[in-house]
Amino acid sequence: MSERIVIVTGGGTGIGKAIAGALITEGYRVALFGRRQEVLDAAAQEIDPGGGLTMTEGVDIGDPDAVGRGFAAVVARWGRLDLLVNNAGMSAPSVPLEDIPAGAWHQVVAANLSGAFFCTQAAFRQFKAQTPQGGRIINNGSISATTPRPQSAPYAATKHAITGLTKASSLDGRAFNIAVGQIDIGNAASDMTAAMSGGVLQADGRIAPEPTIDVAHIARAVLYMASLPLDANVLTMTVMANQMPFVGRG
Repeated sequence: MSERIVIVTGGGTGIGKAIAGALITEGYRVALFGRRQEVLDAAAQEIDPGGGLTMTEGVDIGDPDAVGRGFAAVVARWGRLDLLVNNAGMSAPSVPLEDIPAGAWHQVVAANLSGAFFCTQAAFRQFKAQTPQGGRIINNGSISATTPRPQSAPYAATKHAITGLTKASSLDGRAFNIAVGQIDIGNAASDMTAAMSGGVLQADGRIAPEPTIDVAHIARAVLYMASLPLDANVLTMTVMANQMPFVGRG
């Protein structure tokens, strides 16, 4: 697996950083994409102290031109692309649906859906053009791609849409040796889930704490998906805290 080239969006913190670190331990070269250059640089220093296996690109993935420049920089440095991890995402304020500001809706759509689409487009162009042809994309879907939380319409809508993007791009990539899959993550410990230990809104109106799991479990799952040859694919995988209220009526 040495010298396989990867882009991880949202690579500066949380799940993205954990995935990037795990890939580096397996010999991948990893480009970290994110909006905050200083956060990306700090993450790269932490997971790759020698600096030989990482590069950082401050990219607003909601801007297709910025995405194109970021991908071009990776290919200019390392010559090709083997894997894209579409991990970047954000949530909107937890308020009644009718009170969600239009600006918050547009921000979530840009980060979670449009950004993943623009990165997928750029990856497809590179995968088709390079020799040998092909590559893999792994999308962070979240269990909200299947079941929403209360007061989470923007996040849930975009994550449901990621499932559609995964299936459509998997289909469109078949003829070009492009494999596309999705990992649906439930309660991995990160900044986004920090409030869960103190209690979050449940479907029945209660506020209740929820368990989380170490992001290392997610990283190992992504490593498995990434390790497959391009004639095999994990289309969907769910990795979740076993005691969280997801399966059933809780």
